[in-house]
Amino acid sequence: MSVSDCNHVRILYSSTLSHFLLVLCISQAWAAYAASVPNSALGPVSADLMVGKADDAISRLSSSLAANPGDAEAHNLLCRVYYQEERWDDAIHECEAAVRLMPMDSGYHLWLGRAYGEKADSIHSIKAYGLAKKVRDEFERAVQLDDANVDALSDLGDFYTAAPGIVGGGKKKAQGVAQALEQYGPAQAHQLKGRLAEKDKNYALAETEFKSAVEAANHAADSWMSLASYYARRRQWDQMLGALRAGIDADAKAAKPHGPALVDGASILSRNHQEPQLAIQLLKLYLDSPNKSADSPAFQVHSQLGRLLEAQGDHEGAQQQIDAAAALAHEYHPAPPRAVSQ
Repeated sequence: MSVSDCNHVRILYSSTLSHFLLVLCISQAWAAYAASVPNSALGPVSADLMVGKADDAISRLSSSLAANPGDAEAHNLLCRVYYQEERWDDAIHECEAAVRLMPMDSGYHLWLGRAYGEKADSIHSIKAYGLAKKVRDEFERAVQLDDANVDALSDLGDFYTAAPGIVGGGKKKAQGVAQALEQYGPAQAHQLKGRLAEKDKNYALAETEFKSAVEAANHAADSWMSLASYYARRRQWDQMLGALRAGIDADAKAAKPHGPALVDGASILSRNHQEPQLAIQLLKLYLDSPNKSADSPAFQVHSQLGRLLEAQGDHEGAQQQIDAAAALAHEYHPAPPRAVSQ
């Protein structure tokens, strides 16, 4: 409901309901106004998110929220910092606050769904089913509020593909999302179709779809890494390395080289115990780059690099990376790496 919508509310019911609608309109109008007021404290936070300065971001946001606890964007940004640090309960708390304050924001629902999803994935118990339903509800709401939100569509499609029917997953639902994605994100649509085909064990079609995603994305580095990840799941190591090296080449030619695709490539190699020296090289290139991303915060990458160096026997180098991660995010305590999916 926008402010203009409130101006056209017709009083058709009881006086009690009329009063409720009036209060609702006033509160939503105020929320819209408050959201339009620039918050100078949040500009540096976005930069902190991009380079992975979690401690600095938390300090800025805590100060900002102490002065203005009704700032939905500050709550959402704090949720995203906690999400980076894998502090799922804290992330959920902040994202829930953002959604309460601005319930019509698609992005806030998306991040709340993501936080619920990571929490569910971390507990491995019957409680995860209840959280999974919340994930579905938030992703669906994000898409309802903005049907052109490619990230929300992609996440919803992935949920439908992976989740059992008891919590709202389903192949037909995922196919519907893939069809919707074709208009707004052709590469993401092909990737979702690839994951659906892979789940059906139609590997020829899956490979075709992941390759089509590369074409649709104009051979972008991240699409090559998605293809490499598919080959890794199939344990097709030569094809995996070929796609991964194509992704490295695409990254080098990009307008902003040495970006987060390199971290994806290093993660693929590490998970599958392939070419550790190449993985180390990719992570170092990323950490030396000005083109970092909030999707791959520097403290996470330092920690990942530290584990690789430790495995190679470089204890001093590993400790340097651990110290670098702690200097950026002293509360970051990463979970052990997950086993490779078969």
